[in-house]
Amino acid sequence: MSVNPCLNCGACCAFYRVSFYWAEAEPFLGGTIPTELTERLTPHRSMMRGTGDKPPKARCVALQGEIGAQVSCSIYPQRGSVCREFAPAWENGVPNERCDKARAYYGLPPLEPDWWQRPDGPESTPPVRVA
Repeated sequence: MSVNPCLNCGACCAFYRVSFYWAEAEPFLGGTIPTELTERLTPHRSMMRGTGDKPPKARCVALQGEIGAQVSCSIYPQRGSVCREFAPAWENGVPNERCDKARAYYGLPPLEPDWWQRPDGPESTPPVRVA
């Protein structure tokens, strides 16, 4: 089993606005996202606090750690649909330009197709920072 490259990235959580249907943060409607970590975007959409700004100020309030080094999501089991649906590049055998774009912004190389098959994950080949 390989190490998930997202655990040493976190770029998407600090590059994109994390917005979702407001009910995903309403416990009485079955929502799982902690309401106190969100703010209203429109009458029908909410977002994770910290993601409304453009990088480098943007950063999801639930993101812990250092981007490009070691990160985790403090609400991973409760994360919203947009986070669950964002597939890192090559995880399912297909590229993800949005993943590549976020990684490039933080000086990280794009993920390679074989990173998901490496026994030690992407750490078995040290990433090369883009200047």
